[in-house]
Amino acid sequence: MSNTYFQFKQFVINQDNCAMKVCTDSCLFGAWIVQLIKDREMNVSNALDIGSGTGLLSLMVAQHFKIKIDAIEIDTLAANQAKDNVSISSWPNSINIINTSMQSFNPNIQYDFIFSNPPFFEDDLQSADDSKNAAKHSTTLTLTELINFMKNNSNGFSAIIIPSHRYEYIESILNNAGLFINEMMFVKQTPKHEYFRAMLLFSKNKSAKKFTEICIYDENRIYTKSFTELLKEYYLNL
Repeated sequence: MSNTYFQFKQFVINQDNCAMKVCTDSCLFGAWIVQLIKDREMNVSNALDIGSGTGLLSLMVAQHFKIKIDAIEIDTLAANQAKDNVSISSWPNSINIINTSMQSFNPNIQYDFIFSNPPFFEDDLQSADDSKNAAKHSTTLTLTELINFMKNNSNGFSAIIIPSHRYEYIESILNNAGLFINEMMFVKQTPKHEYFRAMLLFSKNKSAKKFTEICIYDENRIYTKSFTELLKEYYLNL
């Protein structure tokens, strides 16, 4: 049984009412987003989190930047839990959790940054639990819909995390939408494993693709130095 909560250094994530629990790759994605904003010196005053789940990504961003974040979540139980997680954090006024689908969301602004850990499985074996299917599979949101929404509602960068084997598929969707990958990080469990996740930063501006890779563990199942550097401001044991 999954833990009902996950304690970070500066906030806690309660997750008993959420289909998508805290996992290593979502934490890595949140830390990568923060590092991108810092390294690229992005001028971000507002951001949008699509499919916020527990509110994890928004809270990781809010820990570092004074940014107004809208976070939309289609599942009512998850949205309510995210609201609770935000309310007990140090940044209750920075994050606005909205219980709605992306298709029904009509923002009246253009966001400086949009990020999403989307339901990225299609035509895969599904669960009997509809909430898990909505969180993990494209039963309520396709990648094409997501990318087009990001294009139409961002005046800056967008970022997503996907299974690495779907990289060419997502690249074709981006190309069709007139968007360009600016930076990408591919993720391995250990140096002996194949890539299993790809984290992509993209925008309407074409530039040389910056490619990096990261291993979560070394050969001895100890966190690598690069992983530790990214997650040390969040994980209690780092």
